[in-house]
Amino acid sequence: ALVLAVQRQPAANTVEVVDKVKEMLPKFQEELGLNAQIHVMLDRSASVREAVHDVQLTLGLTIVLVILVIYLFLGRLAATLIPGVAVPISIIATFGAMYVFGYSIDNISLLGLTLAVGLVVDDAIVMLENIVRHVEEGMTPFEAALKGSGEIGFTILSITVSLVAVFIPVLLMGGVVGRIFNEFAVVVTIAIAASALISLTLTPMLAARLPASHEHGHAPKKNLFERGFDRVQAGYRVLLDLALRFRFTVFLIFAASVAATVFMFAAIPKGFFPTEDIGQLSVSTEARQDVSFPAMVELQHQAQRIIERSPHVAHVVSRVGSTGFSGTMNAGSFFVELKPKDQRGELPKVLGDLRRQLSQVPGLSVFITPVQNLRLGGRASKSQYQFVVQGLNKAELDRWAVRLADAMTRDTGVFTGVTTDLQNTALQATVKIDRDKARALGITADQLRSTLYTGFGSRQVSTIYETADSYQVIAEFDPTLNWTADRLDLVRIRAPANGKLIPLSAFATVERTAGPLSINQLGQLPAVTISFDTPAGVSLGDAVQRIDAIKAAEGVPTTISTTFAGTARVFQEALANQGLLLAAAVITIYIVLGILYESFVHPLTILTGLPAAAVGALGALELFRLDLSVIAIIGILMLIGIVKKNAIMMIDVALVRQREEGASAFEAIREACLLRFRPIMMTTLAAIAGTLPIALGAGASSELRQPLGIAVVGGLVVSQLLTLFITPVLYLYMDRLQTGLKGLFRRKPRERRKEGPREGETPVPAPAE
Repeated sequence: ALVLAVQRQPAANTVEVVDKVKEMLPKFQEELGLNAQIHVMLDRSASVREAVHDVQLTLGLTIVLVILVIYLFLGRLAATLIPGVAVPISIIATFGAMYVFGYSIDNISLLGLTLAVGLVVDDAIVMLENIVRHVEEGMTPFEAALKGSGEIGFTILSITVSLVAVFIPVLLMGGVVGRIFNEFAVVVTIAIAASALISLTLTPMLAARLPASHEHGHAPKKNLFERGFDRVQAGYRVLLDLALRFRFTVFLIFAASVAATVFMFAAIPKGFFPTEDIGQLSVSTEARQDVSFPAMVELQHQAQRIIERSPHVAHVVSRVGSTGFSGTMNAGSFFVELKPKDQRGELPKVLGDLRRQLSQVPGLSVFITPVQNLRLGGRASKSQYQFVVQGLNKAELDRWAVRLADAMTRDTGVFTGVTTDLQNTALQATVKIDRDKARALGITADQLRSTLYTGFGSRQVSTIYETADSYQVIAEFDPTLNWTADRLDLVRIRAPANGKLIPLSAFATVERTAGPLSINQLGQLPAVTISFDTPAGVSLGDAVQRIDAIKAAEGVPTTISTTFAGTARVFQEALANQGLLLAAAVITIYIVLGILYESFVHPLTILTGLPAAAVGALGALELFRLDLSVIAIIGILMLIGIVKKNAIMMIDVALVRQREEGASAFEAIREACLLRFRPIMMTTLAAIAGTLPIALGAGASSELRQPLGIAVVGGLVVSQLLTLFITPVLYLYMDRLQTGLKGLFRRKPRERRKEGPREGETPVPAPAE
């Protein structure tokens, strides 16, 4: 077979390139005739098309679920359509901005759009619920729209600005991961900004045209869901009063959530990107270093027959010698196309079956790696992750590389598929010439070299020409003989003086030694790359920690330097930035909220729900045995933005009651909690409904999206149960703290009078006691 690889340019679209290539194939087949057949070996657009199709279905399902949640709470079709309109308009505006920025529809942008559906309706829900509440109290829709929009406008502004602030650190994130998620952050930010503009303009205008809900002075009869929600709200009122009564107990629960967050974040396994199942495997094979090419071909055929018989496999392409992983003749590779998911097992089962079956081929090491849509850097290797060992002394480097690789191989609980690119034990035959004897026989070293190359090399001695083709004629020694070093004595060299054939043993000896097949360098230094995979259930973070422990236990000298490469290196960089990214998001939100509310204290009150959300997210990931990957971290960032809006809705009302109406902190926060309970439940359930299809993990490339969905859903569920009670209690503590700080930094009039008037001041008489 001749393999033709077509690679798109960086700015080109994969699907368009594949479509144009496929349009040309029938013409090529027609020109080739019946003597050759063209088969598509690898079509990377198939996984892209399937993933985009599934994300589009998820997007549609998300829109339906969100609108259903709104209808259940409002119970009126006309009112439900108002926030529903915000979804398509926000998405259309986002598509327009994506076109301006040059973005394409891909997994990342569609993931952002799907998550944005649950967020873009929040502002419209909050606005509409406030207007509907005034209508239910007896106002006309027009009056309710004017009053409700005036009351809730600043709240929506606060929610939107603080939610956009979450993505500022993502927009400023550097490195490969930052470039990937920059598009995600831009898409979500644009959608949220568009929804805020719609909720402040279009939503009140449409709400003003709602039909009145009261007829002849009687309120409409409530449906079953509304009656059930009234009971839930009555139960919340009782529990809220208990929480406000036993404040210290609630504060201890908050402190426990903070401690649990710190512990779980440190203990949870850290990963990079989840392993996708796109139905393609990259398999590399390796035999002993002195294997002959015919023997390597036979071993490769044995492995190929095993793969072809597997019930999971659709077709196989085999290649022997000089693969992309190695330039040596003892290596081979397979490209394996798996059957559709509904016709085979899950990816871990497929990998386990193939590895077990291929291990039965004697003399052949096989390494299987699933092909990924996201592969970040790194040298070509037989396994997914790389660990590079370097040193100036080649012998010392080889010794330590073998020692570290052996230690990793023995640790089967953390590593699998451990191999190196060290090729230094190949048997080689060295021909040593006795120059005196050779000179006496009239034989030169060049003559010996030419004879050996003619017999074992690829010397072309002639060409056979036919009508349609030409064929090269290659000279070689009898291929039926087993040409080992011992048989080199059969080689004869013709003496130029008398034309006699002189045996090689007459003037030379053959020695068997071990030597390198290849010498690798990295950064102008000799290097050995140790490749490895991790078993199911073991995260890349665990593997990195174990390698550090092995280095310390083995006592690697300072003359040997080690570093991670490829995916493992990018993972280390991302892991180092995880805590910084989350801290930057929280600090950015605090600064923004401090500016909006002109307070140093109450932004902390708004952020008090984050530990409960983090506990829910990390607990959900642990429950489903998922790593804290980069995708999950992005989900937690989303969660930070979603959860704090509940506190904003409560605290915004409470501050208005205190500052403008003179209510006490207790009365203000209690009234705010009860008043905003319905919109809080509506927005939270809408966010859960918008994320639930992602968390279920159905469809192509769902493994990449699922950790984000699980983190968001788990965090929303737990935070909703806790923040409805923690936030009002901490509001009272923070209000007391703020009052204390004001008293500390503000001098009392009585103290000023005791000091007496300053120079240039008029004495003020003390008021009557």
